[in-house]
Amino acid sequence: MTQLPLRLAAFHADGADRIGVVTDAGIVDLTADFGTRFAGLKEVIEGAAIPELLAAAEGRQPDCAQDQVRWLIPIANPEKLICIGVNFPDRNAEYKDGQEAPGRPSMFIRFPRSFVGHGENLVRPPESPQLDYEGEVTIVIGKGGRRIPREEAYDHIAAITLCNEGTIRDWVRHAKFNVTQGKNWDRSGAIGPWLVPFTKPEQLDDIRLETRVNGEVRQSDRTGRMMYDFRYIVNYVSTFCTLVPGDVIVCGTPTGAGARFDPPIWLKPGDVVEVEAEGIGILRNGIEDEA
Repeated sequence: MTQLPLRLAAFHADGADRIGVVTDAGIVDLTADFGTRFAGLKEVIEGAAIPELLAAAEGRQPDCAQDQVRWLIPIANPEKLICIGVNFPDRNAEYKDGQEAPGRPSMFIRFPRSFVGHGENLVRPPESPQLDYEGEVTIVIGKGGRRIPREEAYDHIAAITLCNEGTIRDWVRHAKFNVTQGKNWDRSGAIGPWLVPFTKPEQLDDIRLETRVNGEVRQSDRTGRMMYDFRYIVNYVSTFCTLVPGDVIVCGTPTGAGARFDPPIWLKPGDVVEVEAEGIGILRNGIEDEA
């Protein structure tokens, strides 16, 4: 994997939840330095303290290896966790309804409890075998605002990460016009592994996004092909609600989810799903049945 910049992580080690900075050599644990000020990465973002944490990690040796911790979702308690649906041209064509791309994005809300961190297993419930994957680039708001102009949208993004927006497919069709039931099963999706500080447009404008299941590429596209780009999303969402620091927006998945195969290919225990994006890293999760 290409060398990544310094990034922020929430993780569990030695019996406690911790925050730190991830380098290619390991994790610099900054809990002792900042734990009394910041309960988690949301509070770091609220305090505009990302540069402070990165500076504190400079030149320090890692305290633990990446495989020695349990990764947590980076933002444990966002005020809002919003997902954008049908945001790639081929994804719109999957619906085979003859309709052109809609003028505005589809959207829905997820609960933090429906996600796990990097390296944790997604859980397939006994009520349905139709657990599916959706690899997505995710933005975290750093500066709040209402009716944010498109040209200022990037100034409001603090960091980027990845999401496997796992879905119980048959449950998204339990009602006439919502998908909430299929999108919020406990531990059905994942966010992480970390937060990459957002500093320049090239980190989002046209990066490769890929999802693999057991090493097989299932989804692959570029964010430059999104129907609603990141600037538009920030502008549109902030029109109807006030965005605040720590809000998480999951920005859409390419074609190729398991539901689109004939016959569909659902995730099963033992499968491994990897979501990768240029400059962000790899989010990797196994699958297990609910106990």
